[in-house]
Amino acid sequence: MAKKLMKGCEAIGEAAIKAGCKLFFGYPITPQNEIPEYLSHRLPQVGGMFVQAESEVSASNMIYGAAGTGERVFTSSSSPGISLMSEAISYLAGSQLPVVIANIMRAGPGLGGILPGQADYFQATKGGGHGDYHCLVLAPWSVQEAADLVQDAFELADYYRNPVMILGDGLIGQMMEPVEFSDDRVPIKEIGPKDWAATGWKRDGRPRAIVNSLYLDADTLETHNKNLMAKYDEMKANEVRFYEDLPGEEFDLLVVSYGTVARVCSTAMENLRAQGLKIGLIRPITLYPFPYEAVSKAAKKAKAVLVFELSAGQMLEDIKLAVLGAKPIHFYGRTGGHLITPEEAAKEMKKVLQGRGGAQ
Repeated sequence: MAKKLMKGCEAIGEAAIKAGCKLFFGYPITPQNEIPEYLSHRLPQVGGMFVQAESEVSASNMIYGAAGTGERVFTSSSSPGISLMSEAISYLAGSQLPVVIANIMRAGPGLGGILPGQADYFQATKGGGHGDYHCLVLAPWSVQEAADLVQDAFELADYYRNPVMILGDGLIGQMMEPVEFSDDRVPIKEIGPKDWAATGWKRDGRPRAIVNSLYLDADTLETHNKNLMAKYDEMKANEVRFYEDLPGEEFDLLVVSYGTVARVCSTAMENLRAQGLKIGLIRPITLYPFPYEAVSKAAKKAKAVLVFELSAGQMLEDIKLAVLGAKPIHFYGRTGGHLITPEEAAKEMKKVLQGRGGAQ
């Protein structure tokens, strides 16, 4: 298929259709409005169904019911909308239902603003709702990667029977870039029959399928939690993704960032490398499971680590856990919807290299 210029939100919507999703339930909120807008006319064209719910709470419970039938289901929102969905996301994880959720992050906290942010990192990776659960979280840095990861997300959701979140900042959702959808994409997972799905009991010998996250017996609930933890351990063993660009076995500075901020940092890094500075970059693609080992190994090769985020420092905590004090860690973040420019990033990198940056 030829490349097509698409806005990020539209590419995410089309990618969901390419992945075989026929059901979308959602509610408008900036800056992800183009996802439901796009799907409202595309899904009927492919025999799918689009429902605009009366709220994010309603939409999140609709995807719970639809996912229980084994169909591929999608919803999207932004920051405060995801907060409203958090109870249902915990229920989805507890009931082991596969859904894909796109969070096109805006600045917060509270209603915040409609400009880009990355301050939903804790919410996405550490739970957000109640109980011991995790979403598998994927963070794209381009429109093309967003489209690719959405298609992967549906397979990962089905394979693990778990919610998968696409965590993109508002810039990803609103920027336009060329996108190509492959006609011969190779699946990343082999999905077996969905015997767990509640599709109606046919008296054919198959046990009744019950969608449930309520276990009143303590031993039964603990066993269920242990099964969930085993699944998350499997994700940690098999699904960690990251991108790295390191200048050798020894260098002066390791930069860590994700999403569109990593693209900015990559540009700044290339400009400084041209001046002879030895700087490396590592970009987590899976925020859960987080690439702790990769960050740890890369940090050992550098003299210092510098973390960039559009937040007050959330991924920073995972970097500290990865590095464990082996090297000094510096941080630079912007909030309120401000973006980090390549010039700004380069200035901060130089400051750390010159010994003028305060370690965390």
